Amino acid sequence: MKNILDDSKTKSGTIKIADEVVGIIAGLAASETIGIAGMSGGVVGGIAELLGRKNLAKGVKVEVGEKEAAIDLFVAVDFGTEISSVARDVQLNVKSAVENMTGLKVVEVNVHVQGVVFQREVEKEEEARVR
Repeated sequence: MKNILDDSKTKSGTIKIADEVVGIIAGLAASETIGIAGMSGGVVGGIAELLGRKNLAKGVKVEVGEKEAAIDLFVAVDFGTEISSVARDVQLNVKSAVENMTGLKVVEVNVHVQGVVFQREVEKEEEARVR
């Protein structure tokens, strides 16, 4: 498959992928990884904020160059999971998703585990939202 960024200046114009687009792809790929409870915007706050999927780029910091990208993810993991294994899975999922969808080469995916979520806390928070 030809990388669209190898020839980002085409006869029709240039191709530039916004940092936000890469952030959304990375955030979605990370949140779909088994063992990830949610994305964090920095310091872990409430569970509702943590698990919200409205802002898919939340908890993601990206630096996009012309042909490469570096990604930092701020996540919380499910209690009982092997954190190092979950972090490796997130790195692989995010790298694969971003490279396949954008053609950018992902040079690093840094995973910052900022919390552990207990299922009981999630259930209480969901009950509070339903009321």
